[in-house]
Amino acid sequence: MIQEGGSGRLFRDGVGMSRKPRTVFRPLHGIVLLDKPQGLSSNQALQRVRHLFRAEKGGHTGALDPLATGLLPLCLGEATKIAGLLLGAHKAYETVAVLGATTDTDDADGVVLQERPVPVLDDETIEAALRPLTGVIQQRAPIYSALKQGGEPLYAKARRGEAIEAPIREVDVRSIRLLGRDGNRLRLHVECGSGTYIRSLVRDLGEALGCGAHVAVLRRLWVDPFTDPKMWTLEELEALAAEGEERLRQALLPIEAGLAGFPRVTLDGAGAQRLGRGQVVQLLHEAVEGMVAVMDETGRAIGLGQVEGNVLRAQRLFIWAVA
Repeated sequence: MIQEGGSGRLFRDGVGMSRKPRTVFRPLHGIVLLDKPQGLSSNQALQRVRHLFRAEKGGHTGALDPLATGLLPLCLGEATKIAGLLLGAHKAYETVAVLGATTDTDDADGVVLQERPVPVLDDETIEAALRPLTGVIQQRAPIYSALKQGGEPLYAKARRGEAIEAPIREVDVRSIRLLGRDGNRLRLHVECGSGTYIRSLVRDLGEALGCGAHVAVLRRLWVDPFTDPKMWTLEELEALAAEGEERLRQALLPIEAGLAGFPRVTLDGAGAQRLGRGQVVQLLHEAVEGMVAVMDETGRAIGLGQVEGNVLRAQRLFIWAVA
């Protein structure tokens, strides 16, 4: 029997067992490019990494299904303020579609709903079926998805057996390429914009081919601006953490890395102070209009701003900009 003593130690049959030390969190800012393992939700993966780094705050940049692996940028501390920008970024995936069976989740984690014979297909027929799935298209989301309806995720309603009409949304599928075939398994490369469900693309491909299909393998390859990412597995991060916090910091990218795709505006000390106080800054040199990354003279990002007619207004500032 396990009992807890007043000292905060655990005892089993009179033998003391030390309680696992509680993590002491701290302010820590940056981005970790995690190679998410199969079987974990994105939030479970985030919490594992946040505890390794002892970061007070963290967020991920768009969920990957538990079945999926690959790039999951994790934002720690003040980097969470740009997580939404990465969420809407251009992404690339490699997936394996299995023809001949549909599932309730549109992937291999689900229950098979229907099996159908696969017709004789050549590459030209498959590529012809892929063409209508590219470009700006209308796509129905899977019923097992994190999209909310009435303030509740669709997957929660689906698990209760409720009838669900999944929403149809406009998405941008920039390209789908057939990489190879192995019997009824198709290997595809997809580049797409925000909100695109690869499971839905595979489901719709299967219907176009007349046999149904579901996702068996899904890997996210990159997310703008991390198009050639150095990803870290959980095991690699744990090994670094065992060597000490300085070694672990090697896996932490600065916030500036997440802003690489934005035009930059550099302010002198006086300009940075004005922006930090919430005042507008008149730019002396021409700047690209729209959203910009605002840097101080040392090259450190102090936030995001909006440029209109050479006037800079703060949109979202990091805590050190207003200190």
